[in-house]
Amino acid sequence: MIGGGLFQPWHLIVILVLIVVFFGPSRLPRLGQSLGKSIRDFRSSISGADDDHSDGGKKA
Repeated sequence: MIGGGLFQPWHLIVILVLIVVFFGPSRLPRLGQSLGKSIRDFRSSISGADDDHSDGGKKA
C-alpha cells in the first residue's frame, strides 16, 4: 500500500460517512449504546469465566 496502513484519515472519514448514510443520524446514538453494552457484557463474561476456574479446575 502506498502511504501507510489501513486506517488513514481519509479511510476513516469514508467509513464514518458510509455508516451515517447506511444507519442514518437518528439511529447512531442507539447503535453506539448497544455496541457499548455488548462490549461491556463481553468483557464481564470473560472476567467471570476467569473467576469460575479459580478453584483449580475441580468440578463440584
